[in-house]
Amino acid sequence: MDLPRFVAGLFAFAVVTVGAGSAAASGPPAPGPASPLAPAEDTVSAPAGHDVTLRLGQEAAVQGKDLTVRYTRVVADSRCRPGMQCIWQGEATLAFLLKEPGRGESTTAELHSGPRTGPQATSFAASRIELVSVGEDAGEATVRIS
Repeated sequence: MDLPRFVAGLFAFAVVTVGAGSAAASGPPAPGPASPLAPAEDTVSAPAGHDVTLRLGQEAAVQGKDLTVRYTRVVADSRCRPGMQCIWQGEATLAFLLKEPGRGESTTAELHSGPRTGPQATSFAASRIELVSVGEDAGEATVRIS
């Protein structure tokens, strides 16, 4: 047997072996903890005038008002990550779905964690919705509804 054929055969064997191992490892993912940005599917009751923290996908039903506020998605997040040194702190932009269920009215709002890129608050259904803070990974947002 000549050396070029031996090397070619060895190379082909290595490619097939590595490929088979990769295919086995790329099967269905093992069950594990949910991602911190996985949508929550629940509603919390929130007293008007108080801060409420919502997880992504979670909704607050405001007590005494025909109003719900749902944290729907992270539009942008340029904030400085923990442990990093940044020249500019950055801002997060989060989207909310605001509903007045009794009237069938709804709107969306994008609120910003700082004043540089857009509004931190909006008005809807005779209420003011203000973004107070954003969790480290943007999986949680604290809003004040008054």
